[in-house]
Amino acid sequence: MNPIIQIEPWIDNSELVQLKKVIKSTFVSEHKLNQEFEDKIKKITGSKYAVSMTNGTAATFCALKALGIGKGDEVIVPNMTFIASSNAVIFAGATPVLCDIEEDTMCMCPKDLAKRITSKTKAIMPVHLYGRSCNMAELRKIAAAKKIKIIEDAAQGMGVLYRGQHVGTFGHAGILSFYANKTITCGEGGVVLAPNKRVIEDCYKMKNHGRAKKGVFVHESIGFNFSFTEMQAAVGVSQLNKLKRVIAKKQKIYNFYKKHIDNEYLIDIPINKDTTPVHWFSSYYTDHKKSFIKHMKNHNIQTREFFYPLNLQPCYKKSNLIKIKDDMPVSKKVFDRGISLPSAYNISTNQLKYVCDTINKFKP
Repeated sequence: MNPIIQIEPWIDNSELVQLKKVIKSTFVSEHKLNQEFEDKIKKITGSKYAVSMTNGTAATFCALKALGIGKGDEVIVPNMTFIASSNAVIFAGATPVLCDIEEDTMCMCPKDLAKRITSKTKAIMPVHLYGRSCNMAELRKIAAAKKIKIIEDAAQGMGVLYRGQHVGTFGHAGILSFYANKTITCGEGGVVLAPNKRVIEDCYKMKNHGRAKKGVFVHESIGFNFSFTEMQAAVGVSQLNKLKRVIAKKQKIYNFYKKHIDNEYLIDIPINKDTTPVHWFSSYYTDHKKSFIKHMKNHNIQTREFFYPLNLQPCYKKSNLIKIKDDMPVSKKVFDRGISLPSAYNISTNQLKYVCDTINKFKP
């Protein structure tokens, strides 16, 4: 059996067709396809406004700044997330404050969040992890009571719904990512979603060197170059046209694992009843993670560990740029047990059978 890859994008001739159109047009920076991409995102997510960015990290930074977050402010971030979430807060000049997660959702714990709000708290950043949703009803109640902003990190949440509403649209701003391994990819790319036009206009200025329009040299504010490209949009439009098929295949992969895995050492992770997930990764818990990874690797099967908790990151250990108040036992427990199985769109039924057979033979 050839190596079974844990995750990879579904790229076919449809992306090439769109790219050829862009190259032939010579409009390789933001143009008509970029607008089409943003319009499709708005239609799919139900967001009133959207603006594309060079990547999800830039989108998060711009969303933070557009909401007035900076020096002296604190933003509460879940301890288990990709490090870009907290780094964007630092980049914006604010201080990330870590809170623990829930074991079942793997997302921000409302009870732990409430304990960490201070007079300096300006915003919370729920992260919708691994194609699942945070408990947005509880998080919104807490934020509203304390009059603080919500910036949703839905980098992994394309297509994910909470109580029928797309994640990334519950707060004052939300972001999506289109990195190479996401459900939908542009190679790199991100989008800011917001219900408020001013937020999007401010984000656009920030990504466009502080200008409201391209091609002029009068800059109303200080900005950066976080532009999307027409080539990214070409790939993105093609990918969005395939979104329903990608989601269906991800569900099929997840269902196959649920049906065919029969090993007491691999534990299913329940899904919150309010969430309509997109199984970006099919993930499980095991109390024997190291030996399981080794077993799978010996059979040419890639697996993936969960994100390393932020409070354990070497770059933060001796830093005064982030607030780490305790050990955060739930996120540590989830990291110690969490494992993602091969979840690539192009995985075949025979490969899935081989993965399940290999899992069922595992003994620590």
